[in-house]
Parts: sequence; C-alpha cells; structure tokens
Amino acid sequence: MQQKWQRVIPGYYFSLTLTLLGLGLIVVLPLTALLISGWQVGAPRFWHEATQQRVLASYLISIKGAAIAASVNTIFGLLLAWVLTQYTFPGKWLLDSLLDLPFALPTAVAGIALAYLFSDRGWLGRLVAPLGWQVSYTFNGIVVAMIFVTLPFVVREVQPVLAKLDPSVQEAAHTLGGSTFTILRLVVLPEILPALVAGFGLVFTRCLGEYGSIVFIAGNQPYRTEITPLLIMFKLEEHSYQGATVLALVMLVFSFIFNFIIHNWQRHLLRRKG
Repeated sequence: MQQKWQRVIPGYYFSLTLTLLGLGLIVVLPLTALLISGWQVGAPRFWHEATQQRVLASYLISIKGAAIAASVNTIFGLLLAWVLTQYTFPGKWLLDSLLDLPFALPTAVAGIALAYLFSDRGWLGRLVAPLGWQVSYTFNGIVVAMIFVTLPFVVREVQPVLAKLDPSVQEAAHTLGGSTFTILRLVVLPEILPALVAGFGLVFTRCLGEYGSIVFIAGNQPYRTEITPLLIMFKLEEHSYQGATVLALVMLVFSFIFNFIIHNWQRHLLRRKG
C-alpha cells in the first residue's frame, strides 16, 4: 500500500491561508480599490487628466530619472558586490553595514542632507560649481536622490549570487587559456545576470515612486524638475481627488507592465542557465 507523502514541516494549508489573506488585505485590496476609483472617473475625464502637458512632462521626468539611476546603480552596485565578496580588506564589515543605511534612513532626511551637500554653500556643491555643474534644484538632483535611496537594491541582489560562485570554475577557465574578460563574460556574467536584471527592476520601480528625498533637492519646477508623485500630492492638496487617482492609476499600470516584463526576462535567463 502506497504511503501518503507528508511534508517535513507541517502547517502547509494554515501558512498558505495566512499568506493569501495577508497578501489580499495588504496588496490586492488597496490596488483593487484604486482600480475601481479610476474606473468610476470615466474615460473622457480620465484621458483629460492623464494627458495634460504638465502631467506628460512629469511622466517623462520620472521615467528618465529612474532609467538613469537604475543604470548607474546596476553598474556601481555590481562593482560594490564584487568588492564585498571577492576581496578582504580593513573596514569591510563597516562598508557592508553602511550600504543598508538608505533602507533605514527616512527619505526626507536623505533629501535634506543631499540638498545641503550639493547646494552652492555645500561641500560638494562648492567643488562642482567652478566646473559649471549644478545639482540642487535641477534634474541632476533628482537622479542623485534616486541613486542614493536605491543603491542597496542591486548590491543585495547580486552579492549572494557572487558569494556562491565556485572559484574552481574560474580557475579551470583560466588554466584553459581564458582571459579575464572572457572568464567574466562567459563564466561569471551568465550566473549573475538574472540577479542583475532583478536589481535593475527593483531600482527602477522604486525610483518611480520616490518622493521624500526628491522634493527637497529638485526644486519642483513644472516641466523641468516636477516628478509625478509630487504632482499627485499637489492634486490632493487642491482636493482634486479624481486627478490624483488618475495619475496614481497610470503609474500603477506602468509599474505593473514593467515588473511583468522584468520578471519574464529573469525567468527566461534562469531557464537558459538551467
């Protein structure tokens, strides 16, 4: 008689029920309410609110800033993860701990610190001013703030993968005559690429919703440094709840589509890797 297979850890249905219930209450229910509110606005009003010139400019600023910040953090985060996993040096534990600071630091505090640091009288602002560079109250400030608050995402995605790499595989490739670039391209990169893609997606979507750190350094000038989350806040302050709902729904749909593409790309890379 065939015995019924039992799990080593009991409580499968109980834990699954709690997980689905928590996910439904915390994620699905609020998003469903937003979708219903957007549907009640009506197509003509929705199109009017979503396609105003000022709103379109805010979409472009948010997406452009998020794309630049995600690209920079993907490269810099990979470098930091490589240093933390492949080398041993004094103060390594301190650097590893400091990387998590943007996670814990309130975004408003980060925005105030960056605004002061890059102002005309700030330490870095005075250094770059003679070069004709300005960070505070420009689009550059938006990118700097986005980079700061999202730096740990790529590092924490790639770091565990790099730590699990087998050094003997790289040594074997080097013994067979592979150059450093060839080993990185054919041995290391295929292993870490899914994590890099996931990190890029996390940074990009997090930047789209960033608000607290940007408002203090961007200057919030319409058509120049006004991001979509800030425009949503303006509409709420003006009691234009339908307008705020429309913009929030547009950003939600865009983020969902982007996450869907990133997750499919990541699954494709994992299947190729085997």
